[in-house]
Amino acid sequence: MTQHRPFRWPQPLQGNRQEIWYGGDYNPEQWPEDVWDEDVALMRKAGVNLVSLGIFSWAKLQPAEDSWDFDWLDRIIAKLGAAGIAVDLASATASPPMWLTQAHPEVLWRDERGDVCWPGARQHWRATSPVFRKYALALCRAMAEHYRDNPYIVAWHVNNEYGCHNRFDYSDDAMRAFQEWCKDRYGDIESVNAAWGTSFWSQQMADFSQILPPRFIGEGNFMNPGKLLDFKRFSSDALKSFFRAERDVLARITPDIPLTTNFMVSAGNSTLDYDDWGAEVDFVSNDHYFMPGEQHLDELAYSSSLVDGIARKRPWLLMEQSTGAVNWRNINYRKEEGQLIRDSLAHLAMGANAICYFQWRQSRSGAEKFHTAMLPHAGEDSRTFREVCELGRDLKRLGEAGLTESAVAKSSVAVVYDYESEWASEHTATPTQEVRHWTEPLDWFRALADCGITADVVPIRADWDSYEAVVLPSVYLLDEGQAQRVREYVASGGKLFATYYTGIADGDDHIWLDGYPGAIRDVLGIRSEDFAPLGTDIEGVLDHLDLSNGTVAHDLADVITSVADTAKVLATYEAEEWTAMSGVPAVTLNIYGKGRAAYVGCRLGREGLAATLPDLLARMCVKGFDEASDASVLRVERVRTGGQERFVFLFNRTHRDVAVDIEGTVLVTSRATVHDDGSAATLKANGLLVMKR
Repeated sequence: MTQHRPFRWPQPLQGNRQEIWYGGDYNPEQWPEDVWDEDVALMRKAGVNLVSLGIFSWAKLQPAEDSWDFDWLDRIIAKLGAAGIAVDLASATASPPMWLTQAHPEVLWRDERGDVCWPGARQHWRATSPVFRKYALALCRAMAEHYRDNPYIVAWHVNNEYGCHNRFDYSDDAMRAFQEWCKDRYGDIESVNAAWGTSFWSQQMADFSQILPPRFIGEGNFMNPGKLLDFKRFSSDALKSFFRAERDVLARITPDIPLTTNFMVSAGNSTLDYDDWGAEVDFVSNDHYFMPGEQHLDELAYSSSLVDGIARKRPWLLMEQSTGAVNWRNINYRKEEGQLIRDSLAHLAMGANAICYFQWRQSRSGAEKFHTAMLPHAGEDSRTFREVCELGRDLKRLGEAGLTESAVAKSSVAVVYDYESEWASEHTATPTQEVRHWTEPLDWFRALADCGITADVVPIRADWDSYEAVVLPSVYLLDEGQAQRVREYVASGGKLFATYYTGIADGDDHIWLDGYPGAIRDVLGIRSEDFAPLGTDIEGVLDHLDLSNGTVAHDLADVITSVADTAKVLATYEAEEWTAMSGVPAVTLNIYGKGRAAYVGCRLGREGLAATLPDLLARMCVKGFDEASDASVLRVERVRTGGQERFVFLFNRTHRDVAVDIEGTVLVTSRATVHDDGSAATLKANGLLVMKR
């Protein structure tokens, strides 16, 4: 297992008690200084106790190579500190100033065609540039030296959203770094050739100097899958190396200030291997922006559970979210009434001990001027600001009740997520481009919630094998080590749910032979010899498959041709003869050692899984499953240290009123009405209830 840095959490300002941190990004440099006092006063009114400063301030802090200006930052930090508001100070290296890129255009990253990413937005730097690293670390040293004794700084915010825009760089700097990365990983060029399967299409290399980034190879052509997978690994590591360099400069000068950087964990975002990065920070931070529509709450809870898994159930900080609409979608939908509070408390329920936003005051100009903020364009007299103040009071009440001394209760079920399986499944030459790893874990999380189980979402490196039941949802890559973990887990009594597209390839993206899912075929007791893609792009092709249990498969199904004597077929396909799929097993259950292993050999989606799971969960005897549970409510518990007290969060997953039982002392309600006798409550759309028992 990866060695993690010791956990360190931002401590309160001197004389204050530990509270739930609350606030957001603050960009005073965008505003006249006479606005600052109003900002501080309104922050106090809202209950803000933490702001992030300096994230995109390099040009103002260092207006020229040989000049520095910290005075303005000193003044605003002093104002905030005097008001009891702590500072999460950025290293300010996220976007280089114009003078630097003008003097050193070689720091700008290049795309796969070799075109330069010119200044004009942000993150226009390459992680492998020694020139850029020199200037960035000089800024880190200057910041740390200047603020090393400032009592109001409680954390370092290193850079910002690494890889958001500069994840991939195809420059010569990147090429040389990629060659060195391959040399460190493989040792000799023969091993690289073996891992990448370069005997295909005459791609053998005789020397590390022949390794190129996956640059443009012509429209419609296919990049070597092993090379592309390794380039994604390298790109995550290259940015991580840059982060570690910044972190280490800051840590040497200010060893008592904990450090973090903001990840971008969401169901569909796998920019970096965030679980790998989680070992490198003193505490985990995340930026999460809601997914509009009916899966809004579920996706948020799923993503936050994954962050909790990355943090190994230690407290984590929600660094960014939006109070309403963002600015970067084709249509930027607003949040519904109550969702500002509901979303924040859902993150809190899933392990966050800090709730922050981008940003405090909504910008008047620039590319993010339509991105909502805690203090919107409409000002103090607005629904948004009133809800921001209400949330501040709720967080204070929960902090006083001891929530910060609790952690998310361990679920009976772990849903496994694997960044590298997602990267591999993104290749353009697969059985179907409609299947990716990331969608299946989210569908399982939602379907389990429909069955009354709020699962933990767990990175594949974590201790998923300590759970009563485990879901491997389209975990495409399983190396021999992970496959052996699966065998030992089930053989010793574990309960495994696996799906189509799991265990197809090893860690080099080489297919396991002799039938799918090759890595764990013995555990599941089935053998599939082919894929049956399902689509609607061509008239007359097979677009779906009906199952004997009443559900419907879409996108992909396995052609299972043999079932072990220890396995039982629970559902088959019902199809016309010409499909050759009628009677083919779709859902199976196998006995392996002391445990059980269920297999779902097709994509059923959230609805199909929700209909299939009651029978499967009952057969697998999974704790927490209750056929009478209300799918309208998402239930999450946090357990206080020692296990004596629990905080119960109930969230309405629907747009209709839902009745819930009162289980303890009610601490917080939002869009909820407690009945007169105190035994129950009604949650309106986006409503919630928090209790202590």
